[in-house]
Amino acid sequence: MSQAPGPDTFAFPKGFLWGAATAAHQIEGSPLADGAGPSIWTRFAHTPGMMLNGDTGDVACDHYNRWKDDVKLMRELGLQAYRFSVSWSRILPEGTGRVNQKGLDFYSRLVDELLNNGIEPLLTLYHWDLPAALDDRGGWLNRDIADWFAEYAGVMYRELDGRVKKWVTLNEPWVVTDGGYLHGALAPGHRSKFEAPIASHNLMRAHGAAVKAYRELGRHEIGLVVNIEPKYPATDSSDDAAAVRRAHAYMNEQYLHPALLGHYPPELKEIFGNAWPEWPAEDYELIQQKLDFVGINYYTRSVTKAAESYPLNTGVVRQPLGTYTETGWEVFPQGLTDLLVWFKQTYGDLPVYITENGAAFFDPPTAMVDDDGKRRVKDPLRTDYLRKHLRAIHDAIDAGVDVRGYMLWSLLDNLEWSLGYSKRFGMIHVNYGTQERTPKDSALWYSRVIQSHGRSLADPLPY
Repeated sequence: MSQAPGPDTFAFPKGFLWGAATAAHQIEGSPLADGAGPSIWTRFAHTPGMMLNGDTGDVACDHYNRWKDDVKLMRELGLQAYRFSVSWSRILPEGTGRVNQKGLDFYSRLVDELLNNGIEPLLTLYHWDLPAALDDRGGWLNRDIADWFAEYAGVMYRELDGRVKKWVTLNEPWVVTDGGYLHGALAPGHRSKFEAPIASHNLMRAHGAAVKAYRELGRHEIGLVVNIEPKYPATDSSDDAAAVRRAHAYMNEQYLHPALLGHYPPELKEIFGNAWPEWPAEDYELIQQKLDFVGINYYTRSVTKAAESYPLNTGVVRQPLGTYTETGWEVFPQGLTDLLVWFKQTYGDLPVYITENGAAFFDPPTAMVDDDGKRRVKDPLRTDYLRKHLRAIHDAIDAGVDVRGYMLWSLLDNLEWSLGYSKRFGMIHVNYGTQERTPKDSALWYSRVIQSHGRSLADPLPY
């Protein structure tokens, strides 16, 4: 007979950082305020047919105007850290050159407010919103973008390093390329097997250039954030095993290998064929800069089979007994443990932060009002998801993985990119008509986890 977990079963290591995450374009609104330039997402959202229901980020969560109240909510929930991104085109409206001081001041005030409330800022330089002026010059297809990105990064380092002690260059370069240059579902909306490898490579060159600039200007920590997921074979056939290798290389190794090992996985040449270029050795030297940590964004796994698909020749098998979120992603916490152990086995003892993890489940557009007159949003599926995944992280720590923190995705319900406002990931409910914020039951539960430093994960769920 197994025993119930004791009070210290899920105690996390000393110094483990508990927080939540957002992205600029998804929450800020006011994309052109105070001298900001348009981004590719401003342009994409205003192109007919590209966004579900014609939604845009023009208002979003109005965080640009409500940031102080949002920080207050973070403090009330006990968050120790907040991961956010900067809008490049707020800082450099043309992408390079002239600095927009009002844009810089916005993030400076935000950082000061976080620090005044005992919340550590984790700053992401790029979360998909390239200045439109740079897209007009080729965007991620132009090799000069490594220098453009390093210039922008340098502006931010000089302004905020010291107040910000944890920096991230890129968020999810895989999504930037797969969605933006291969399949066209995300900005800038291109569909080209030949463009995708070029965009990926220039993203990594830009990452390397920004880290190199930080070593000259900064004094603290910098890393890269990737979205990765384990791939399991649908059957024990050799075709499915080969499909898993391709899918794993494409999603999980395409960006980590060059950043940490100095080369791409060989399967990429197989996947892209004559669209895969040969890169000069000095590019790999630029890309492979010393990192202080890697951020991992985890949501689901893939059960993979061989199939006729572009360009991987793989397919995903839906699990008949699986639980799936509103985005169609299977809830599979064991995959997070497996992924973290794989990361340690492949790349060594580099510190890891879980920089995104969360789930979209149905939440009503308006919070209910309890008998005591308080607004409430019940979200038991999200609470269960978070509990299982935090336990999975603890299992990975027990297996020797150096996990330093957890940033729940997301702090607020927000613009889910081309899916508009149809999917709610937030632990804080946003009524988009009134901009009222209501901490969901999952937020109150997470607050108790933080307060107990993980020990309350041993408690039964409150329903």
